[in-house]
Amino acid sequence: MSKRNSAAAKTAARERLRVEREREAKRAKVRRQVIVACSAVGVLAVAGGIGYAVVQANQPDYWDKAADAKLVAPANTSGKNGTTVTMGKASAKKTLVMYEDPRCPICAQFEQTVGATVKSDYDAGKFKIQFVGATFLDRSLTGEGSKNALSALGAALNVSPEAFLEYKTALYSAKYHPEETDDKFKDDSYLIKVADTVAALKGNAKFQSAVKDGTYDKWALEMSKTFDKSGVSGTPTLKMDGKTLTDSGGKNAPMTVADFTTAIDAALKA
Repeated sequence: MSKRNSAAAKTAARERLRVEREREAKRAKVRRQVIVACSAVGVLAVAGGIGYAVVQANQPDYWDKAADAKLVAPANTSGKNGTTVTMGKASAKKTLVMYEDPRCPICAQFEQTVGATVKSDYDAGKFKIQFVGATFLDRSLTGEGSKNALSALGAALNVSPEAFLEYKTALYSAKYHPEETDDKFKDDSYLIKVADTVAALKGNAKFQSAVKDGTYDKWALEMSKTFDKSGVSGTPTLKMDGKTLTDSGGKNAPMTVADFTTAIDAALKA
């Protein structure tokens, strides 16, 4: 090979190398642009997701909206916002006020142990019953079962006082009352299942619609406010003539038939 041909070959090789380097540089630039573009999209997506989450977190939840809804009070109520729930024979001179939270396990224990005696005395006309519903366990344990069950009790009360009392007994029964940490009462279908054990509520389309539609949700919240303003700090609490009924120790609610009978007889005579 002549020196001329050798020089030409080297020049051609250098040119090919230059062209290849330029092509590689262009490809690298394109790759960088793609990476930057994808990163920007990712950042925007994350930012958008965070923004959406913040907006959603600041949206009022279901019960916030219920608080602003139109109040519908059940039948068989009286007083401001229909939060006075008193039932019994007109001839009964005194009223037993019962403060209860649907999720309360001690309320369930009281109902299972003493409930039949309370109902028997009530049926005999010894006293009227005034019910004050609480929902503080939804706040302390988180959840909505107390509010939802209280709303369903409103739907039962709208049917009749008897349906209300029977339904309350069923909700507190050993078979259907959940552990306080189990927010089972938030489920409308479960509340309806329990209601089907009460003759007046079984298959009752109007009652079921009221539960599913949350007809008495606002009322349940107003009832809960009544409890919060009462000064009562725990459930169950029983009062008559403004005085708290207690067991023989003088501190707790009467949780046995003997203690309840002693306490109620003394209150009726006072």
